[in-house]
Amino acid sequence: MPATEPHRLPALPASCLEALRRALPAGDLLTEPEELAPYECDALSAYRRLPGAVALPRTEEEVKAVVAACRAHGVPVIARGAGTGLSGGALPREDAVVLSLARLDRILEIDPANRIARVQPGVRNLAVSRAARPYGLFYAPDPSSQVACTIGGNVAENSGGVHCLKYGLTVHNLRGLRVLTAGGEVLELGGAALDQPAPGLIPLFTGSEGLLGIVLEATLRLLPLPPAAAVLLLAFGSVRAAARTVAGIVAAGLVPAGLEMMDRGATRAVEAFVGAGYPTEAAAVLLCELDGTEAEVRAQVERVRAVAGAEGAEEVRAAFAPEERERLWAGRKAAFPAAGRLAPDYYCMDGTIPRHALPEALEAIQALSGRYGLGVVNVFHAGDGNLHPLILYDANRPGELARAEAMGNEILALCVRLGGVVTGEHGVGVEKLDAMCGQYGPAELERMHAVKAALDPAGLLNPGKAVPTLHRCAELGAMHVRGGRLPHPELERF
Repeated sequence: MPATEPHRLPALPASCLEALRRALPAGDLLTEPEELAPYECDALSAYRRLPGAVALPRTEEEVKAVVAACRAHGVPVIARGAGTGLSGGALPREDAVVLSLARLDRILEIDPANRIARVQPGVRNLAVSRAARPYGLFYAPDPSSQVACTIGGNVAENSGGVHCLKYGLTVHNLRGLRVLTAGGEVLELGGAALDQPAPGLIPLFTGSEGLLGIVLEATLRLLPLPPAAAVLLLAFGSVRAAARTVAGIVAAGLVPAGLEMMDRGATRAVEAFVGAGYPTEAAAVLLCELDGTEAEVRAQVERVRAVAGAEGAEEVRAAFAPEERERLWAGRKAAFPAAGRLAPDYYCMDGTIPRHALPEALEAIQALSGRYGLGVVNVFHAGDGNLHPLILYDANRPGELARAEAMGNEILALCVRLGGVVTGEHGVGVEKLDAMCGQYGPAELERMHAVKAALDPAGLLNPGKAVPTLHRCAELGAMHVRGGRLPHPELERF
């Protein structure tokens, strides 16, 4: 891993630091290098840098005061939740303040009659469903990091999870947002009632990666717990047969609550890690969750059996009991940490393709693995074509991180060629700035920058993330790059 840069004090104006100290209680502004170290990166740990300072507000008024102090002194603000993001969206800068929202962690209301929850941005994803369960309700988006990731971060990245095929991403499960702009204005978007002012702006802020505003509160849609559910484990002798089965299930008119796929490398890693009961000789495994009434679930199980059988499934196992279903899902949710046992480091990619292109994409990724000499395991949301190849490498070996990045860039370019996009749920951050140049043209990028300028004219919120400059894209288009290596100009400083 690249070494963390030494902190150069003072990176922030002394007047700004003094204003921040007045805005926060004693001890809630961090400035010493050893205090700042835990905030040097998010889960994309290949890139690290100490921030100028870290603010730890406990109330909305303190959040507003921090933003006002930074605005008055022209200091950038980088909002941060739990730091579980995988694209460098919370990567700090030494001339910026990291605004941690982790202490705003109260569930303000569970309203079972209207099936909503009002929460602060630092509330953990899993905590919402736990609070809603006594009312027979749950919150559908469930990223693999749901035990730690926060609702504010989920809004920033438009997170999904294993149940996004049927129940949607974060944007589909939001009823309202309260957002603080860089100018200090609080926007009320949507709300508890079905008809609310400005609900159409919710998708603009969801997935904007902290560039347009800071989430102060979210109103979430809660759903009734389904009366019955089953999880099918489907094992196949080839990745192509598993991929065809995914398309066949959807083509049959079925909408599973979750439809996940893992290749042999992933299932073996998971089985050694948690013992979920996966067949380790299968080339690929699908997990298909069906929910509804008891009769609906039983009928759907048989229809999925028929589709899988037609594609030559080697094993079909149905789990109806809650503990059996949880055991199967525990393996999928542990896939990323399990992959950490296969190599000193891994690079988690995130791109989306049409379902029909799954076989071609997976075969191309395997070919890239051979060409770059780096292992790869595949675990992903097969139902909506959201790929998560994990590229295995050792950062202590010269050149391996660069090769992993180059291979990752080729995977993202492949997604675009196949009719997909460069991110499904992990966001762009700093990781995919170059890939964005391959997906969008100048006209689209200009409009993205125009939206940013309208809401944050001084460019103080999370600058340099998510949307590349036209100059950057022009330089990349004019370059002839050896070995597929695409430079990261912003990251070279890190």
